Amino acid sequence: MSDTAVQPSVPAVDKLVIRFAGDSGDGMQLTGDRFTSASALFGNDLATLPEYPAEIRAPAGTLAGVSAFQVQISDHDIMTPGDAPDVLVAMNPAALKSDLHLLVPGGTLIVNADSFEERNLAKAGYESNPLEGHELDGYRLITAPMTSLTKGVCKDLGVKTRDAERSKNFFALGLVSWMYSRPTQPTLDWIDAKFAGRELIIAANRAAFAAGHAFGETAELGHQQVVVNAAPHEPGTYTNISGNMALAWGLVAAGELSGLPVFLGSYPITPASDILHELSRHKSFGVTAFQAEDEIAAVGAALGASYGGCLGVTASSGPGIALKSETISLAVSLELPLLIIDIQRGGPSTGLPTKTEAGDLLMAMYGRHGESPLPIVAARTPSDCFAVAIEASRIALTYRTPVILLSDGYLANGSEPWRLPDVDSLARIPVEFATGFNHVGADGEPEFWPYLRDDMLVRPLALPGTPGLMHRIGGIEKQDGSGNVSYDPENHAHMVAVRAERIARIEVPDVEVVGDPDADVLVLGWGSTWGAITSGVRRLTRVGHKVAQVHLTHLNPLPENLGEVLRRHRKILVPEMNMGQLVKIVRSEYLVDARAISKVTGQPFTAGEIEQVTLGALDD
Repeated sequence: MSDTAVQPSVPAVDKLVIRFAGDSGDGMQLTGDRFTSASALFGNDLATLPEYPAEIRAPAGTLAGVSAFQVQISDHDIMTPGDAPDVLVAMNPAALKSDLHLLVPGGTLIVNADSFEERNLAKAGYESNPLEGHELDGYRLITAPMTSLTKGVCKDLGVKTRDAERSKNFFALGLVSWMYSRPTQPTLDWIDAKFAGRELIIAANRAAFAAGHAFGETAELGHQQVVVNAAPHEPGTYTNISGNMALAWGLVAAGELSGLPVFLGSYPITPASDILHELSRHKSFGVTAFQAEDEIAAVGAALGASYGGCLGVTASSGPGIALKSETISLAVSLELPLLIIDIQRGGPSTGLPTKTEAGDLLMAMYGRHGESPLPIVAARTPSDCFAVAIEASRIALTYRTPVILLSDGYLANGSEPWRLPDVDSLARIPVEFATGFNHVGADGEPEFWPYLRDDMLVRPLALPGTPGLMHRIGGIEKQDGSGNVSYDPENHAHMVAVRAERIARIEVPDVEVVGDPDADVLVLGWGSTWGAITSGVRRLTRVGHKVAQVHLTHLNPLPENLGEVLRRHRKILVPEMNMGQLVKIVRSEYLVDARAISKVTGQPFTAGEIEQVTLGALDD
């Protein structure tokens, strides 16, 4: 096995979609991640879609226990993990049964033949072995005895049989690395680093990887070998980044840009927990990561940290955000900066913890008691989570308000190459705290009024303990200006109006129209639908169709020019991973005939789905 350049005789393809599927104990997420990392180092553009069961350990060999990882690699710019896999690696019958329908007709099917024994076939619902009939005739089938070959190469290493069997995923990785001309050294280096100090595990995984690679070389699969060449990239330093990691790094950057320590108050919940895990590694940047006993304690600690002069952050998913709603309302009343990150998942209730959905927009808009408006921003790609975390922090700190940042499970777990930004290019976030009196009382003595507002209706913040600047804090209605407790009806009406106007005055960029500005059909999106919408619209414009696209980052307040843009188009399509929540907002706000394109299967949109529904609208 070598890591030399690909031979010129190996044909090149412009893209490849490969899906690894197996039992949740087969290491499919690790296998897919390693293939992705090798492809990123090779220079491909890529996008990933990890999928795994909600159960910690579903029954082995069953359809419910199938874990999968799909990745698209290409020699050009791409935005999605692919509509359908060109290659399916099925480690057991359940994986074949569960995912075969996704494979393109005539696609390549790589199967661990050792797992297709009677017991596993029965668990997957097969009455006979599909490898022995004609069921798979429409595919290019490659069978390999992965388990037995892995055990064989580990036999003389002193590795226990069970431990050797666990390395079969590296056999599969070695095989596909040979077939698709991936560099091998990054995987070998990773094995050495990951399992440092456990020499037998290192030896077993290395041996299995080499055996898989050798199988490709010796099993007369030369006609199957292809290469996906590197994609053109702007010069710079790149890394492969997931949405949750990008969010965490964005928060670290926001702390540096504002000069404030970052405090995360969080409670573990899928798919948001990785933010807590990642931020806990960055104490050197002044980050405090606090794992609270529950969601309510987490947001309470974050709000307290914000009052004390930190960039207060809390992260959760839909069920946790619901529990935080009372404290978020308190932050609205107190007019304190607070960043609330919602990594959306399928609901309601526990719902689909490991599947994606975008059903929390209306909760973000209205899911608190009383009139309690706050800004909402949404990320569109895994790497965009970095920029959106900084933008949400900027709004929270500049306008003294809680901000909800919406991501979802698809973005959180998906990954793509990202060019590290020039730190000097990131705009500072100036934060000033009150240091002296700002009002003269009726008795002529200087006072500090915590609700004395500037031109943007933003109040000053005084850190606890600042000499002479004591003021009341709490959830009861305040008198504007003085901050004294007030039950006056007119003052309450005034404060409700001021809080709404303050959010409405937040400055957000105008939307940009991509495509034909005079097109009949406009596709309006938000969140992670961006990749599928962009790809689908590009397919149509390439063949001459006139289509326009607008994608929203700021969902409250909406961009000032959005109404004008929407009214220029006869048909407005709004693809959403919900039952039409943005549609309700734009219809009521702008009185336009927007049509919901809904998907609530726990799966992201594909480019093909957007293409077909848009084509249908063009033909109406």
